[in-house]
Amino acid sequence: MVERKGISRRELLKRAGIGAGGLAVSGVAAPQVLAGTRASRDDTTLKIGFVSPLTGPASGFGEPDPYVLGLAKKALASGLTIGGTNYTVEIVNKDSQSTPSVAAQVANDLIHTENVDLMLTTSTPETVNPVSDACEAATVPCISTVVPWEAWYFGRGAKPGKPSPFRFTYHFCFGGQNFFDTYTHLWPQVKTNKVVGVMWPNDADGNAIRATLGPALEKAGYKIVDPGAYQDGTNDYTAQITKFKQAGIQIFNTFPIPPDFATFWRQAAQQGLTKQIRIAQIAKTGLFASQVDALGSLGVNLASGAYWGPTWPYHSPLTAITNKQLAAGYTAQTKKQWNQQMGPSLALFDVGVAALKAAGNPKDKSLVANAMKTMSVMTPVGHLDWTKGPVPNVVQTPIPGGQWIKAPAGPFRLQWVFCEHSDDHNVPIQAKLKPYNS
Repeated sequence: MVERKGISRRELLKRAGIGAGGLAVSGVAAPQVLAGTRASRDDTTLKIGFVSPLTGPASGFGEPDPYVLGLAKKALASGLTIGGTNYTVEIVNKDSQSTPSVAAQVANDLIHTENVDLMLTTSTPETVNPVSDACEAATVPCISTVVPWEAWYFGRGAKPGKPSPFRFTYHFCFGGQNFFDTYTHLWPQVKTNKVVGVMWPNDADGNAIRATLGPALEKAGYKIVDPGAYQDGTNDYTAQITKFKQAGIQIFNTFPIPPDFATFWRQAAQQGLTKQIRIAQIAKTGLFASQVDALGSLGVNLASGAYWGPTWPYHSPLTAITNKQLAAGYTAQTKKQWNQQMGPSLALFDVGVAALKAAGNPKDKSLVANAMKTMSVMTPVGHLDWTKGPVPNVVQTPIPGGQWIKAPAGPFRLQWVFCEHSDDHNVPIQAKLKPYNS
C-alpha cells in the first residue's frame, strides 16, 4: 500500500469546490489558494460576502437587506485603513432562496469565483449551516447569526463536551435556554392548564428545540403534547390538530417555516382548535409584520420572541447610528414597520469589520479567523464577547418575549409590543401578555 503525501481529503474537497454537504459548483475552477495566503488579485481590495434568504419560505428575514446593506456600503465607501494600508471594500450579496442546496452553491461561488475575504450569513439553518460548512471546508472566515446556536453548533456535527471542530466559522444567537427563560417568565401572565401542544419539525431547528426546550419545560411543570416531528411542507395537519383538541392544550408552541405555520393555523381555526388556545407562542415565523398581516384576524395576539428592537440601548460602531435611528430610518425609507432582522444583520458588519481590523492583515484568512476567538465588540444586539461561550465559537444572545396586538392608531394594522424584559438588555416592560383568544 502506497501512502499518498502532500494533500489531505479536506484539501481535495476545498480544491474541488465541494462543501461539507458534498455540493460541487459546476463550472467553477477552485483557486489553488491555501489558508493564510492572499486570495484576490487585488491586494488592496477586501471582498465581503453576504448570504441571506431574499426569496422562498424564509424571505421575511431578507426584507430589510437592501436598507441594511445600503448603510454598510455607505459606512465603508471610503474603505478601511488597516496596518497603514487603505483597502477598498466590496460587499457581494447572494440570495439563498431559503434552500440548503442553493445556499451551499452561492457560498461556493462567493468563495471560489468572487474570492471573498470574509463571509457573513444570517437567518435559519437552511441558509446559515450550508454556508458555514462551505466556509469551514474552504478555510474562509465566516460569521453568522439568527439560528439557535444549538442548531448551528450541534447541527453541524459538534459534540457536547468535545473540542470545537470549527476553526473558521463563528456565530452569535439565542438558544434553547433563552426560549425557556422567556416562556417561563411570559406564560404565567395568562392563566392556563399548563398543557402545551408542540409542533417541532424534522429539521435542524425542530430537532435542537425538541432536545433542549422540551425536557426543560417538563421539569418546570408543563405537560408537553408532541405528535412527533413532521416534514417541512406538510399540507394536512388534521391528525395533529385532533390530538391537540383531545389533550385539551391551552398553550401552543411551534418553530416552523412560515408557510407551514400559515397552513396549520388556518386549519386549526377551521377545526376549532384556536378557540381553546390561551397562548399561541410561535418562533421562526410571526417575527415580522408582513408574516402576521398575511394571517388577517388570526394573527392578532400571536406571541413570539424579539431578538432585536429599537428600544435596546445599543448602537452600531460601523455606522454610528443607534437602534432607535436604525428603526426610524427604515420606516422613513420603506414606509414599513421596523423589522427585527435589521439589528442582527447590521451587527454582522460590525463584527466582521472589527475582525478584519484586529487581524492586522485582513487578507490573511487564518489571522482573521484567529482574531474571532477573542473578539469583543459592541453591536446593535448588544456587547458580543467570544471568550465566554457557552461553547467555543459561539456567543449567546437573549430573546425577550413580545406580542402582536391591534394598533390603536396610525398607518399599521398591528403593533409589536415587548411583554417582558431581559436583564441583559434592560428592555423596559411595555405590556402584559394578552390571551390569544381574548
